Amino acid sequence: MIDVLLDAIIDSIKLLPFLFITYLIMEYIEHKTKEKTKRAVKKSGKFGPLIGSILGVFPQCGFSVSATNLYAARVITLGTLIAVYLSTSDEMLPIFLSEAVPISTILTILGIKLVVGMIAGFVIDLVIRLKNKEQEEEKIVDLCEKEHCHCEHGIVKSALKHTLNIFIFILIVTIIINLLIYLVGGEENISQFLQNKPILGPVIAGIIGLIPNCASSVILTQMYLENIISAATMITGLLVGAGVGLAVLFKMNKDVKQNLKIVALLYGIGVITGILIELIGIMI
Repeated sequence: MIDVLLDAIIDSIKLLPFLFITYLIMEYIEHKTKEKTKRAVKKSGKFGPLIGSILGVFPQCGFSVSATNLYAARVITLGTLIAVYLSTSDEMLPIFLSEAVPISTILTILGIKLVVGMIAGFVIDLVIRLKNKEQEEEKIVDLCEKEHCHCEHGIVKSALKHTLNIFIFILIVTIIINLLIYLVGGEENISQFLQNKPILGPVIAGIIGLIPNCASSVILTQMYLENIISAATMITGLLVGAGVGLAVLFKMNKDVKQNLKIVALLYGIGVITGILIELIGIMI
């Protein structure tokens, strides 16, 4: 048991410098492009799902929050919002980079998220247009994103805060996973249990993905790296996971029934995609 804890602590500490460097680069890029990104989404019009899915692939501080705010104000369409949610990578990318996961694997997963987000977004907008759904009057709703982002403190301090927060998440998740592996007699037992049930894995991963913070992507990514879940199962959870975007949706959009439909839609798309990848046998 002590060895399990020590291994988790040592493995997590090893990631610290890589996480910090990755977040520092991400903070710098976002600091230079944040306003341009928001303007691009606002002006995207019918091409919203395309622009939203492309921009969502790149982890940005509070991007899903910005998209949620724009949707609540009816500045962007539901399809664009779903495209952003599905393509958002959250903490997967920095963890993958810190673990030296092959670039080809990272690009494949990001590509799947981008394509699924784009297609789903266009289909949703098409269906809504065909139903002649009435458009609500536009009104800009202001949202303080400082709750979700520390960008105003400078990129170094912000990168450090992100690094420490994710380090704590990774440490806790790694300890839990290692304990679970220890108790059930190895990761092979868990892996075989899930892999013999191709539908169960995505269903569970989708539920984990609904956790409204970065914990879900950390959990799923770490389980994938530990060979406990398949790539298809991880992708399911990452598709559903929208960071704090869903929490902000319920705060800013007062139509609770509509919000629940959006959550169900997001969950359904993610789970169906994961099951299809499992059944088709796509190797990543």
